[in-house]
Amino acid sequence: MASGFQWTKVQAMFDAFDADGSGYLEQRDFEALAARWRRLPRVAGGPELTSRVEAVIMGWWRQLAAAADTDKDGRIDMGELMAMVDRLPSMREDVAATADTIFDAVDENGDGRISRAEHQRLIDTWHGRPMPTGDAFDRLDADGDGYLSRPEFAVLWTQFWISDDPDEPGNVMCGPLAPTA
Repeated sequence: MASGFQWTKVQAMFDAFDADGSGYLEQRDFEALAARWRRLPRVAGGPELTSRVEAVIMGWWRQLAAAADTDKDGRIDMGELMAMVDRLPSMREDVAATADTIFDAVDENGDGRISRAEHQRLIDTWHGRPMPTGDAFDRLDADGDGYLSRPEFAVLWTQFWISDDPDEPGNVMCGPLAPTA
């Protein structure tokens, strides 16, 4: 059963994905998310990366719909999504496999690392609007070099999706979280 912390984290993700504010996740929300990611410079400039990004995002929808849409109405409510969250720890490899594509999409200059500005664009793209990030990047950049390497990113990305430990830095990968009660 998901903790209060996971509920808070997943609610933020749900709100970011629910493009039309309907209170449900539907295929069109993931299509809108893919459209936001296609606007990133590196994605827009490369058909191969565009295809990879679309495959990841629409793959999320297909997996979510197959596993969580228990009433088969073509939409996922927060309760259905939370049931899926309980399964994520057993899907660690699937989660980690998406990290490379997201990294490539965000690494705008192709230097093999994510800068603070590139991370800000990840958060803004995720949410579909400019978002305050507070100290999120500083929490992620454990070695303090001003960048996230591909291996660091993969660990943090997996933490974001799977962690139930509020102290793990990956929880702020897609932006700061509201405090839990």
